[in-house]
Amino acid sequence: MFRLPPRLLRSAAPWARFSSTDALSTLKPARTRFAPSPTGYLHLGSLRTALFNYLLAKRTGGQFLLRIEDTDKKRTVEGAEKSLFETLRWAGLQWDEGPEVGGPYGPYRQSERSALHQEHARQLITTGHAYRCFCKPERLQALAVARKRANLPTDYDRTCHSIAASESASRAAAGESHVVRLKAPDQYPGFHDVVYGHITFTENARAHSLGSFEDPILLKSDGLPTYHLANVVDDHHMQITHVCRATEWMPSTPKHVHLYNCFGWTPPEFVHVGLLQNAQRGKLSKRNGDVFVSEYREKGYLASALNNFVALLGWSHEQTSDVMSLKDMVERFNTERLTPGNTVVNFEKLDFLQKHHVRETVGAGGAAAEEIFEVVVKQVSETYGDK
Repeated sequence: MFRLPPRLLRSAAPWARFSSTDALSTLKPARTRFAPSPTGYLHLGSLRTALFNYLLAKRTGGQFLLRIEDTDKKRTVEGAEKSLFETLRWAGLQWDEGPEVGGPYGPYRQSERSALHQEHARQLITTGHAYRCFCKPERLQALAVARKRANLPTDYDRTCHSIAASESASRAAAGESHVVRLKAPDQYPGFHDVVYGHITFTENARAHSLGSFEDPILLKSDGLPTYHLANVVDDHHMQITHVCRATEWMPSTPKHVHLYNCFGWTPPEFVHVGLLQNAQRGKLSKRNGDVFVSEYREKGYLASALNNFVALLGWSHEQTSDVMSLKDMVERFNTERLTPGNTVVNFEKLDFLQKHHVRETVGAGGAAAEEIFEVVVKQVSETYGDK
């Protein structure tokens, strides 16, 4: 467990301890990635994550990658991947490497990289950092119930860790269903975050002394990886230098740093940004239509205005005007000005920026201005009829 102070992240879960240091910036070429799952349609928070990764890569003369994390087939939504590609291109966030583009570190869909993930899972087993678990779901459920009744932590009891290596290998070779678990250390390593400084973690030792071990699953019984393993292996092999993502992923970071250490790899820079919230400091609501990028596009908002809007949610600048093109944002972007804590979304700001971007686009003329005219005509017709 680790904790961020309330003044920095008022509504965050109590999982981080913050040590103040200046944020880091770098001018060396950054290789960043946006790695969504095709389980839904692009929302404002994801657009902001993609944009920040894009700006960091372009600001430093690096590369922006797109990687599809599609190993959870049960949650995959038909058409979501295609919609994702189209929405990113509409926003002007064209990836340098990824699906439909290619690149030297492909394939760029995680489901097509399972052989690599399995190879690294076996490596962790060989080095003693992971082990095969043959426990049935029924046993795990009964274990959790029994431990809860005894007022004990309900994590795994590490039964399968005691299985001899030769027996484990033979049972797996015979086709017995199993998962691969990480052997959690008594103390996960801390790490430096560009926005939040040095983050440290409480020990697992007390839970371990009670026979409770988190030991997260790295490889599922179907041979596909979980987020933890795939994320680390793919980022390393794609030579990602900066991982920029929302703070909701910060609790996973110690596991990832530990995995980097297990493999003997150098972790990337971590850049965590706060969550987007409504005026009541709750989650943005699908019911209120303030989540999906496609809905803003349908309402006639310009990509330039929406990019400008989400860029200012957790990032500041030193210019006199907030109105910026994508090119302006690339030139001004600096990780030192990413702000800690969650951000309340003020949608009036979007309307303000929309007016300025519409004015500039219409003034410039051309196809973009014609498109705006067509949208206005359509909206007027839908509101007042054709007469």
